[in-house]
Amino acid sequence: MRKRVLEPGEIATTYRHTVAFYETDAMGIVHHSNYVRYLELARVQFMAEHDRPYTEYVARGFHMPVTRVTCSYKKACRFADAIEITAWLAWARHASLGFAYRLTVAGQLVCTGESDHAIIDAEGRPVRLPPDMRERLHGYLGTHEDA
Repeated sequence: MRKRVLEPGEIATTYRHTVAFYETDAMGIVHHSNYVRYLELARVQFMAEHDRPYTEYVARGFHMPVTRVTCSYKKACRFADAIEITAWLAWARHASLGFAYRLTVAGQLVCTGESDHAIIDAEGRPVRLPPDMRERLHGYLGTHEDA
C-alpha cells in the first residue's frame, strides 16, 4: 500500500532549504530538475534523524538507488524562497521502500513527490534487508505497514 498522506503524529522530517540563484532558470523560477535534489536532501535527513546515516547502510553493504521518482508541481518557487521539504517513509518491503514528500513555501503547498528505492548490495544485486533493519523501518509506518 502506498501511503501518500502524512497522518498527524507520524514520523517525518522537515528539511529547510533557501533557493539559490543558480537553481533558477531564465524565467527566474526554480528549474524542475532541482526538486528531485530537494527530495534527496530531505530523505537523507530523515534517515539520519530517525534511523541511521546512509553511510552506515553503505558500511553494512547496502545501497538504496532510486527506481522511480515523481513530482507534482503546484506553484513555482523563486530565488530566496525558503522551502520546507517534509519527508516520510510511505511503505517498506523486504527489498524495497518508498518515501513521500510535501514541499511548502510560507505554508503554501508548492509540490508533492514520491520516490521508490531498491535495496541492493555493493555488486548491484537486489537483497533483503536484515530483519532488524526492516523491523525498524516498519516502525515508522504505524498502521500502514506493507508485507
